[in-house]
Amino acid sequence: MFKILAIFLLAIIPLAHSLFGILGSRQSVTVTGRLICDGQPASGVLVKMYEDGTIYDSKLDSVRTSADGTFRISGTRTKIRTINPKINIYHKCNYNGLCSKKLAINVPKSAVQSGSSSLQNYDIGTLNLANRFKGESVDCIH
Repeated sequence: MFKILAIFLLAIIPLAHSLFGILGSRQSVTVTGRLICDGQPASGVLVKMYEDGTIYDSKLDSVRTSADGTFRISGTRTKIRTINPKINIYHKCNYNGLCSKKLAINVPKSAVQSGSSSLQNYDIGTLNLANRFKGESVDCIH
């Protein structure tokens, strides 16, 4: 019985995802910000945007911060319900481990706009990656 259920779920999830992608509305979101490490620009830091899904997250975009630590990341998705965007910041500020520290930031649904491009952006401001953040973790696979 478990095998039949597993096969059914593996078959239905991609079908449902593509079907809802056709039936839903196009939504977009843009997030900007500046990352620093102990007062210095955090350049080259990886920032990824995801649509936070129930079963799995879908990557919307990926960028690296510029020399001054700023970034601008945008994503679009067609979905029936309002998307749940989040950004993950992978950094090594004051950290010498083999993997990167991961800071996840949920983007409010109010920042999501209808259409294929976002006319306004959600600005997270300036974040000092040397600080400790609630929910921060270590991630080796990103």
